[in-house]
Amino acid sequence: MSQFPPLVEPLSGDPLSPSPDGTQLVNEAQTAWIPVRHGIPRFVHDDHLDSFGLQWTTYDVAHDEEDRKTFQAKTGISLPELAGKQILDAGCGGGRYCKVVSEAGGIVTGVDHTRAVDKALKLCAGLPNVRLIQGDLKHLPFAPESFDFVFSIGVMHHDADTKTVFDSVAKFVKPGGRYSVWLYRRNQAWQEWINNRLRARTTKMDPKQLEPWCKFGATLGGIPVIKQTLNKVVNFSAHPDYENRVCDTFDWYAPQYQYHHTEEELLSWFKEAGFTDLKVLPPEKSGKVYRWAYRNNLLIGSGVNVTGIRG
Repeated sequence: MSQFPPLVEPLSGDPLSPSPDGTQLVNEAQTAWIPVRHGIPRFVHDDHLDSFGLQWTTYDVAHDEEDRKTFQAKTGISLPELAGKQILDAGCGGGRYCKVVSEAGGIVTGVDHTRAVDKALKLCAGLPNVRLIQGDLKHLPFAPESFDFVFSIGVMHHDADTKTVFDSVAKFVKPGGRYSVWLYRRNQAWQEWINNRLRARTTKMDPKQLEPWCKFGATLGGIPVIKQTLNKVVNFSAHPDYENRVCDTFDWYAPQYQYHHTEEELLSWFKEAGFTDLKVLPPEKSGKVYRWAYRNNLLIGSGVNVTGIRG
C-alpha cells in the first residue's frame, strides 16, 4: 500500500485516525468525527455543487490516450516525472487524471467536493496508489507542504472566490514543488455579456430540465460548420465524442459559479504566493487561425494556464 500524507482535521490540524470499525475518522480528543463511506472520507456534502455530482456520475468521459495528452499539456509536466512523487489532484471530478498520474507511478490523492469521487473510485479500481477524499479545496485535510506536485484543471473558477481557492491550495505545495492551474479564460466583452445572460437562466434550471438543452448543444457540436462558428457566440462543446459534448456543455451551464480570468491575473496570484519559474502553458491545439482566436480571447471555454515552482 502506498504511503499517503496523513489526514488532519482541516480547521484544527489535529491528526485523524480510523475508528475501530473503519466507518469514521476521529481525532484524539474525539471532537471531530468524519464519516467514511466506500473507503472515502467525507468531509463535506455536495451543497451548491450538486450538479457536478450528477454530471460526473452520469457520463463516461475518460479516454486514456486523450487524458494523458491533456494532462501533460495542462500541467506542463511529463508522465515520467511523476514516478514516486506525492501528488494532489485538487478537484478530481470523475478521476480521469488521478488514473493518469497513478499509472505513471505517482502517489496521488484526489479531492473533490462532490459525489463524483464515487465515479473516480470505480475508474481507479485496482490502483493502490490512488486515495480519494470528498472535501473542500478551501479546507483541505492535510498538513501544509505535503505534496511534491499539485494541479487543478478547470475547477477553481467554480467557487465564489477563485483566488481564495488558489491561495488555499497553494500552501500544500512543498518548497521546490510544482503547482499547475488551469482556469477559464476571459473572453471578449460581447461574449461575456451573452454568456452571463444565458447562464442567469440555465443556473436556475433543474438539472433534468437543463440536460435536453445540453444534448441539443452536443448535437450542434457534431456539425462541422456550426461548431466552427456558432459556438463562438453561444458555448457548446465540439469534442469528437457525443457523451463528452453533453457533459462539457452541462459543465458550462449548470454550475452556480463560473468566473473567467486573464493570464496576467493568474500570473500575479502565483507571484504573490511565492512561486517562481513561472510559465504560461499554450493551448493543446495548434494552427494559425486557432492560435489567433486564442490570443484574441475569442474561444469560449478556452483557458489560462500557468505552472510554477514554490520558492
